[in-house]
Amino acid sequence: MKLTIGFSPCPNDTFIFDALLNGALETDGLEFEPVLEDVETLNQWAIAGKLSITKVSYGVVPLILANYGMLNSGGAMGMGVGPLLITTPENSGLPIETLRKLPTAIPGENTTAHLLMSYAFPDWQQKKFMVFHEIEAAILSGRVAAGVIIHENRFTYSEKGLVLIKDLGKHWEDSLQCPIPLGGIAIQRKLPLHIQETVNRLIQQSIELGWQQYPLLSNYVKEHAQEMSEDVMRKHIQLYVNDFSLSAGPIGKKAVATLLEVYANIRGISLDNQLPVFVLPD
Repeated sequence: MKLTIGFSPCPNDTFIFDALLNGALETDGLEFEPVLEDVETLNQWAIAGKLSITKVSYGVVPLILANYGMLNSGGAMGMGVGPLLITTPENSGLPIETLRKLPTAIPGENTTAHLLMSYAFPDWQQKKFMVFHEIEAAILSGRVAAGVIIHENRFTYSEKGLVLIKDLGKHWEDSLQCPIPLGGIAIQRKLPLHIQETVNRLIQQSIELGWQQYPLLSNYVKEHAQEMSEDVMRKHIQLYVNDFSLSAGPIGKKAVATLLEVYANIRGISLDNQLPVFVLPD
C-alpha cells in the first residue's frame, strides 16, 4: 500500500521521519510518499482531505475530525515550546492597547499559534496571515508592527534585533497548567486499524533510531533546514522532539482536550458530538 505523508521541512519533522523514509526501517509492505510543505498549507490540505497521513496544527483538528484522527506518535507538544509575540525595539514601548490595533503577522489562520494568540489577546485586530518564515522580515521591513513566531525563529529573533512582547506559550502554561499541544500526526479514518497501528509504531521506531544517531545530524535533516546552523537545528530537535513525540500519553491527550475546549469557547461552538480525536488507545 502506498501512502502520502505530509510534514514540514523543519528539523523536528525531518528528524522524526528520516529513518522511516530513508530505508532504515522495515515498513511491513507500506510505501510512503513524502510531501514537504509549511504547516498552514498542510492544515488546508487536511481540511480538503488531500493526504493519507499529515502533520497538522492541533488548532485545525476540530475542522478535520470527520476524515482524520490523530496518532499517538510523531507530535510536537510540551512545556516551553509555545509561540512568541515579538516586535521591534521602537514598537516595544507602545501600550498593548495601541499594538493590538496595528498589523500583526500570524503564521496561518488554523495554526495552534493563532489559537494561543487568541487565547491571550481575544480582541487583537488587523491580523495578517503569512508563512511563518516570512514573519521576521515583515516586522523588520515595517509591513507589520508585530508578529507571532514559531519553530526555529524563537532561537534567532533576538539576533535580528527583535524583542519579545509576550511568551504566548508561557501564558497558556501558567493559566491552564498543562503542556502545549502544537502539532500532531493525522491519519485518514478510512484506513484499516492495522494500518493506523503500523504507521504509529513505525513513527515511534523512526524517532528512536534518530536519537540513537544524535547528536549527529543526517543529510536529510540538514538539506531541508533552510540555511540554519547545526547548533540551531539541534536546539530545534531538542525542544520539539521529546517523550510526547513517542506517545502523547494520558497527559498529552488531556492537554489536547483542554486545547479543544479553548477552541470551542473562542469560536462560541460546541464540540460535544465530535468523533474521538485519537484513533488508538495509549
